[in-house]
Amino acid sequence: MNEDIKKAIEVLKQGGIILYPTDTIWGIGCDATNEEAVEKLYAIKQRDKSKSMLILLDNPIKLQTYIQEVPDIAWDLIDLTDKPLTIILDGAKNLATNLISNDGSIGIRITAEDFSRELCMRFRKPIVSTSANITGQPTPQSFNQIDPEIFELVDYVVEYRQNEMSKQTPSSIIKLEANGNINIIRK
Repeated sequence: MNEDIKKAIEVLKQGGIILYPTDTIWGIGCDATNEEAVEKLYAIKQRDKSKSMLILLDNPIKLQTYIQEVPDIAWDLIDLTDKPLTIILDGAKNLATNLISNDGSIGIRITAEDFSRELCMRFRKPIVSTSANITGQPTPQSFNQIDPEIFELVDYVVEYRQNEMSKQTPSSIIKLEANGNINIIRK
């Protein structure tokens, strides 16, 4: 795992795209503060730029670096959740502008999975995480379901956890409004 993390960080620092395991499904990602890298990721996904992607952080404390004002309920949700949860928060800052939604929000997940948590911690920046598929194609639930085309489009494929066959699922997604309303996007 350590060698994979070193190589992934080298690629991220150079503005490259990685294919890596997360706390949910396999993802493709890049440095969430690098606009050119984010642009490459949109091109690989063939994704409409109006549809934002989420970022991973290794520690909830870092939320304050990327969100202007973190609502109190966000801290509670992070503390209480027992499965991966992506929270869409208003007031995104210090991120690539082409990653932030038109309404100024960003989806953030605090990862507890060993590899992605260690990668975020050692990279010292948030990492974009989006499913390892072309937009409109089925979401791969394990490494062996990833379309071979994705392998050719990324700059580094992490070896760690490739042999796991258990099916993974995407995170739950909620949006926290500034007024305190909670909207469930995906259970």
